[in-house]
Amino acid sequence: MKVKTILVSQPAPKTENSPYLELSEKQKVKIDFRPFIHVEGVLAKNIRAQRIDLKNYSAVILTSRHAVDHFFRVAEEMRFTVPDSMKYFCESEAVAFYLQKYVVYRKRKIYVGEKTFEDLAKVIKKHKDEKFLLPSSDKLKEAVPTILNDLEINWERAIFYKTVMSDLSDLQDVYYDVLVFFSPSGIDSLFKNFPNFKQNNTCIAVFGNSTVKAATEAGLKCNIEVPTPETPSMTMALEKYIIEVNKK
Repeated sequence: MKVKTILVSQPAPKTENSPYLELSEKQKVKIDFRPFIHVEGVLAKNIRAQRIDLKNYSAVILTSRHAVDHFFRVAEEMRFTVPDSMKYFCESEAVAFYLQKYVVYRKRKIYVGEKTFEDLAKVIKKHKDEKFLLPSSDKLKEAVPTILNDLEINWERAIFYKTVMSDLSDLQDVYYDVLVFFSPSGIDSLFKNFPNFKQNNTCIAVFGNSTVKAATEAGLKCNIEVPTPETPSMTMALEKYIIEVNKK
């Protein structure tokens, strides 16, 4: 079947030069965006119930923009003034750049991993005297606590926000040729909203090993798996698939 419509289970890009827009125009396909999951903040009183007192920490480990937003939201709700001496350990350049929304960027206080959490761990290891806080979602990669424990540092995790499945009932009778997923939670949301979902001729595109695993365990066939050396990005993989399928 030819590909004419694609649904990406994420919010629409805010930039005008999005690769998805370029893909849509170039391959003459309709691409819609709809978050299958969204994030809700945990109240400060519930964080206190986790026995978290922000003044006890000298460093914060930030793995995403959500972690940045909710750390400073909670600090404000707790009326805690984040000291200038606080150190920030960011998983990527993107997270570090986003941090500038809240703090004046000073290299001596902001430390950045190259790409993965394993990369960031190498940086954290050099600062064993700090007391680290990991503000996270209720969904956390299993490897993260293991890596931090192996470093033998003083750290604590606190759930500052939760991943919640979105209501997709308005899509009940809408059909797309391709569904694109970026997390296991997106797969969970699909089946919570549509328990009787049948893949049939729908192409399933997934990003990351954990998403592939979740899709496969849910009984889906993954037609597109990203990243690969040939197609490191989702838009590249989608374009390759569209060209192959639509040519037939």
